[in-house]
Amino acid sequence: MACADSKVDFDTIPLIALNVTCRKKLGLYLNPRTTVASDWMAVAEVMGFSYLEIKNYEDTKNPTLRIVEDWQVRTEATVGKLLSILTEVERNDIVEDLRPLIEEDVRKYCAYQKKKEAADPPVQVPVVDSCVPRTPERCGITLEDDPEGAPELFDAFICYCQSDIEFVHEMIRELEQTDHNLKLCVFDRNVLPGSCVWTITSELIEKRCKRMVAVITDEYLESDACDFQTKFALSLCPGARSKRLIPVVYKSMTKPFPSILRFLTKCDYTRPCTQAWFWGRLAKALSLP
Repeated sequence: MACADSKVDFDTIPLIALNVTCRKKLGLYLNPRTTVASDWMAVAEVMGFSYLEIKNYEDTKNPTLRIVEDWQVRTEATVGKLLSILTEVERNDIVEDLRPLIEEDVRKYCAYQKKKEAADPPVQVPVVDSCVPRTPERCGITLEDDPEGAPELFDAFICYCQSDIEFVHEMIRELEQTDHNLKLCVFDRNVLPGSCVWTITSELIEKRCKRMVAVITDEYLESDACDFQTKFALSLCPGARSKRLIPVVYKSMTKPFPSILRFLTKCDYTRPCTQAWFWGRLAKALSLP
C-alpha cells in the first residue's frame, strides 16, 4: 500500500476508507434525478451493475449509499477508481468539492493502517511452539481433520445465529441424511474449540467449503459474526460472479432484507407455494461444481 509515501496513490486505497460524512455528501450530489448532469444511475452503470439491479435500487431511500456499499466488496473498488468513474460520467464538480474530505479520510485510514502494523502481535500465534510435533493453527480445526493428511472439506458453510439452530438441524436432516448426501460445516458441531474464531471461520469459508449458506433472519442482522462471515464470503466472489453465497429465508422478518445481498437470488421457505421445491433447489445449488 502506498500509504507510506508522501503522495498517496488513491488506486491502492480500498473504498472502505471513505467515512459516513463523505458518503452522505456523495449522495447529496448524485441522488437527485436531473437531465443536465449524470446521477447515481450513470455511476452504477459504469460500476458494472445490471439494469435489473439498478431498477431495484430506485426503491431505496438513498440509492447512492446502497450502490457504494454493494460495490465496495469488489476487488476493483478503490478510492481512485471511484474518482475515475465520477470523471468518466463528467461529474468533475463532485471530485473537486469532495477532494478535501476524501484526502482527509485517506490520511486517517493510512494512519490507522500504520498504527495497526506497528502494534504488538497477538498473543495467540498461528503456530503453537509447545506442541511436539508443532501443530499449525489451521490444521486439526474440525472433528474429522487428520493433521498428517488432507483437511476435511465441505459442500457448504452454514452462517446462522444461535436462535435459528432448530432450522439448522432441519437443514442437516434434509441435506445430509437424505439422497442429497451433502456435507455441511456447522460451526457448533464440526469445529474444535480453542482456536481464534475469525481465523478459523475465514479458513473454512475460503478453503474448506465450496459454498456458504446464510440463514437470514432479524437476529442475523444484529450478529457481528454473521456480518463478518457474509462480507468475507462476498469478498471472495465480487459481483456474485459465482454462486458462492446463497441467502436462505425460513421465517418472516420485521426488518428489511440486507441491502448487500439484494442482488443475490434467495431461497425463500416462507412462501407456501414454493416450499415443496425448497430443499431440492437448495441442494442443487450446493451440488454445482
